[in-house]
Amino acid sequence: MHHLTVVFRADREYEFNVHAADIAKLSNEAAREWLQEEFDELECTPSNPVGKVLILDVILNVAKYGGEQRFAQGSQWATQFAACVAVVLDRPAVRIDIPGFVVG
Repeated sequence: MHHLTVVFRADREYEFNVHAADIAKLSNEAAREWLQEEFDELECTPSNPVGKVLILDVILNVAKYGGEQRFAQGSQWATQFAACVAVVLDRPAVRIDIPGFVVG
């Protein structure tokens, strides 16, 4: 199982648990594609305007530009985001800190 926390403020954190069954059919490539498509669709601004955009920048920007409301509602979009991050990073616990702009 993967545990994902998305932080918008100290008192506003949203947690998602992604189980193996949730991501069994999701390849790393498909997860990266979904995140990149959302990055483009949300018109995210890369942190580094020159050069390649790193996957952590993509994840942070998609969470930020996707907006707190999607996470607060526990929408299908938020669940898909959590699944894609779980597959791409493959860590048991991930904390996405929007104000600090860091993935830990």
